[in-house]
Amino acid sequence: MSEEEAIHVADVSEGIGGDATAEPGSPVELPVVDVLTGRSFITGKSGSGKSNTASVVIENLLSNGFPVMIVDTDGEYYGLKEEYEILHAGADDECDIVVSPEHAEKLATLALEQNVPIILDVSGYLEEETANELLLEVVKQLFAKEKRMKKPFLLVIEECHEYIPEGGGMDETGKMLIKVGKRGRKHGLGIVGISQRPADVKKDFITQCDWLCWHRLTWDNDTKVVGRILGSKYASAVEDLGDGEAFLMTDWDESIRRIQFHRKETFDAGATPGLDDFERPELKSVSSDLVGELESISDEKERRESEIADLKQELEKKDRRIADLERELEEARDLSDMADQFAQALLGKAEAPYRGGGGRAARIPERPEPGRPDGDDAESGDQSVLKSYDEAVAATEERAQEADESGTDPAAESGASAADGGAEIDESDADAADADAAGPAPESESGTPDDVDPVTRDDVAESALRFDDAIELGTREAVIEELRSRIEALPELSRGMLRHYRREGASDPVAAHIDAGGDGDSGHAYSRHRPIRRAGLIRHAGRGSYAYAVPDLVREAYADRLDEDQVDEIVRAVERVFVPPAELHYPPDADPADVEGEAGTEADDRTALEGADGATTEGDEAAAEREGDSASAEAEESAEAGETGEAEPPTDPGLSDAARRFAERSER
Repeated sequence: MSEEEAIHVADVSEGIGGDATAEPGSPVELPVVDVLTGRSFITGKSGSGKSNTASVVIENLLSNGFPVMIVDTDGEYYGLKEEYEILHAGADDECDIVVSPEHAEKLATLALEQNVPIILDVSGYLEEETANELLLEVVKQLFAKEKRMKKPFLLVIEECHEYIPEGGGMDETGKMLIKVGKRGRKHGLGIVGISQRPADVKKDFITQCDWLCWHRLTWDNDTKVVGRILGSKYASAVEDLGDGEAFLMTDWDESIRRIQFHRKETFDAGATPGLDDFERPELKSVSSDLVGELESISDEKERRESEIADLKQELEKKDRRIADLERELEEARDLSDMADQFAQALLGKAEAPYRGGGGRAARIPERPEPGRPDGDDAESGDQSVLKSYDEAVAATEERAQEADESGTDPAAESGASAADGGAEIDESDADAADADAAGPAPESESGTPDDVDPVTRDDVAESALRFDDAIELGTREAVIEELRSRIEALPELSRGMLRHYRREGASDPVAAHIDAGGDGDSGHAYSRHRPIRRAGLIRHAGRGSYAYAVPDLVREAYADRLDEDQVDEIVRAVERVFVPPAELHYPPDADPADVEGEAGTEADDRTALEGADGATTEGDEAAAEREGDSASAEAEESAEAGETGEAEPPTDPGLSDAARRFAERSER
């Protein structure tokens, strides 16, 4: 194709604005290259003939074998298929192929590489976003491919004011069309914008067009646009143009002509319906191979969508299964907690006769101890303890009866083992007592000495007393040491704030900070208040206040088994690390005159603590017996009884001192 090739689209008409050098009826031709690669604008009110003008230009290009792509917003260009083999792609069943943004690259390839004319019908898409995305992707692909191919190609955009509006709000599709208008010519990509409202089209696009066609316009704003571009005489004359008549302004010959465009030769699908019956002509179809290539893309898209739907359904099933498993796990945890609580309750109830009614949970070893049965015949922890106790008592009573018959003192035959957890008594004293009372140790029938000594009631009571003392004393020491360590770890100013909470009972961090010697800054106050709260030494009391919590910690450590006097004694022992002695033994609201000097010493606190622990004279003896010095403890007890002349009568003359002390503690 040479640059002189042109298409005959109209004839010169008479009237204002006509070319004085051309006779009316003279042919008007457009250079093909300028049409294919240039920028043009066709405008006119509805019914003035602008769509007919575009169709006439397109028919001439198709007749000469030049490809075009028409973006049809109203579905009125399919009539071209009456004469030309053109691909009609869109969203309707009437289209040759239903396309989506996934088809954009293939459509651009067909248009540029295979010279397939395409009507991109966007009128059938229900979602405007889908239509815009399809157009955007197609134009992007055309622009990218034209940079490489440099092939003349025309893109026709109907109702272009919807994509490139004058008033702003232009989206990515409009920006891409403006880019084609500014830079497409150098790559061979031309564009034609068609609109019935020139006032609504972005002026940057109109002013850069190579040729413009102005059909009849009557709205004042639109005629003003004609006056600014063509001149005032054209602004008034444009209102009187007939159907198909227009002012043609071209840059290649710098002329303005009043012309009459030809009528389109193909079926006018955009004509206004009349009273006559509508008869749709027979339309040409495109190659099945061509449609098959596009259908393969649609099939692949449907396959992917189906796979995604299946995966989503499978994911939903797994999510439901996970939720069910989490619920079952939570229920199992609840059942496990209930089982643990029930087991502890049973153990406490079973241990009550053995521990004097105390009801504390038994310490059950995780593995069988040496010498105890293992496997299916092994006793559970609480039952084995009770059974050992019952067997020991029965054996003692039987041995005592045999000793009465033989004249032997049963108290002299003390064993070497205790029933409670395997605690041992002084073996040297037991052996000496056996030697004095019974003489040589009895032998078994085989002639070997019997190495298992009998267990007496006194042994059981002594072992239980030692176990009970160790638990009570050890727990108190551990609680006091734990709370003291928390307090000692606090900064000095934080300990001062804790003293404030002790005195006030409940207060706020700022007041405590000021009382401890700090300032009134709330940030500083809460910063030094935070370590006390994290240590659990105070607790939130509501409305920004906090309360002193050390007594509550002591009560919780003993599961509320201590009376208030015992709690107070332990709390006082803890408070010695941060409360001055003068404050320790007086209430916070006491008269300052009453608080003189040190109202107590560390020795006094120790004495009070020992009293709270139940460490009486008998308790000291029990501790002495745990160190293996039972003989000296008994001598000390006899000496004290002789000096004071006072001695407590035994609970039962038949019990030893250890058994009597255990019985007295059980009664308490």
